[in-house]
Amino acid sequence: MAIARVLGTAGEGQTHPSQTDLFTDNVNLPWVILRATHRAARLDGVPARARAVLAALARTVDAAKPFGEIFARRTLLTERAMQSERTFYRSLTDLETAGLIDRRPQRRYVEAGLFGRAYLHLTEKAAVLLGLAEGPDAETDTQPNEAAAESAKEFTQPYDCVADGANTKDLIPTAFQKRQPAEFSTNKPGQPPEDLQRLRTLGFTDFLIFKLMRQAREAGKLLSHVVELCWEPLRKAIYPISYLRALLTSPTDFSHQLRARHAEQAAARDAVQAKQRAARDLAQLDGQAFEDAAGMQRYVVSEGGACLTVYRSGEDVARRVGGEWAVEFVNLIKRGQINKISAAAPAPRAAASATIAQAPRQLTSDAATHLAALKALCGSRVKHA
Repeated sequence: MAIARVLGTAGEGQTHPSQTDLFTDNVNLPWVILRATHRAARLDGVPARARAVLAALARTVDAAKPFGEIFARRTLLTERAMQSERTFYRSLTDLETAGLIDRRPQRRYVEAGLFGRAYLHLTEKAAVLLGLAEGPDAETDTQPNEAAAESAKEFTQPYDCVADGANTKDLIPTAFQKRQPAEFSTNKPGQPPEDLQRLRTLGFTDFLIFKLMRQAREAGKLLSHVVELCWEPLRKAIYPISYLRALLTSPTDFSHQLRARHAEQAAARDAVQAKQRAARDLAQLDGQAFEDAAGMQRYVVSEGGACLTVYRSGEDVARRVGGEWAVEFVNLIKRGQINKISAAAPAPRAAASATIAQAPRQLTSDAATHLAALKALCGSRVKHA
């Protein structure tokens, strides 16, 4: 009695599920897909498990391209066929033995060392049996021509992407790939940015470039900045793929370094342009004399603006300015710190002769002592020789 009471209590309320637990799929399948699924379920000559998988493939294949790749994951197909993974693989073997599917090998990207996906394909025999293609001995279709034409118009995109987009959205990276911001994405759809296409010469595939772009974004970097800043060592690296991945994991701020490099390059370009402008301005000032605001120095531009001679007050020698003086001299003229004068400065020889005539030189005691020491030094070296 106690056992019966326990059993009755354990099963109480669990015999019939409630209506709130019932749910179904709301997808509306086209007529061509419904016919293919029905024919797959009614196919003779293969086990029941193979018919269930073939029906799942018929529901998933693109009706506009029945011989194309079936973009569906293993989990989706096993769920639709209501089979375990082991049974699913046995069913695929049965279908392949019957010549209904083509199980092509897994794609491999040799240069990148990566493996891609392995897709299933319906054979011509299967497409004809399911009504997705017309064969030489195909049966006459019982559907009216107008209804067939309307159903054919509905297959502009793969059916499975519409029926179950969450399971297949990442199988076609051309349409869903996330890329760099707009200022770095002047490339065509489905191709890496133009500044990253040079990675192809180092063995990078487009799939790997997109993957590295995502890893760089997750690390707070831009792959374009890293490649532009480290292109020379990356080009000379023995293993460029490993080297670039190590750069992405480093704490270096490549964006800051790239901005600093661009600033240096811009400063160098501005300096070259300023020199060119100064050379043009000095070429127009050839043979003209200038004087500073205090009247202590005079400047004479000569040799087509390539030479600047300076005459200082109280000195007998004219000095020629060397180095990069053109830009600074032109800026002083523009700021009004140096003014143009009409009278040119006297020649160095004339100024020196005039100074000597007015005040002849005299031999001082210090100069005589130095001269005697030099004579003694020169005499001792002559004796040793």
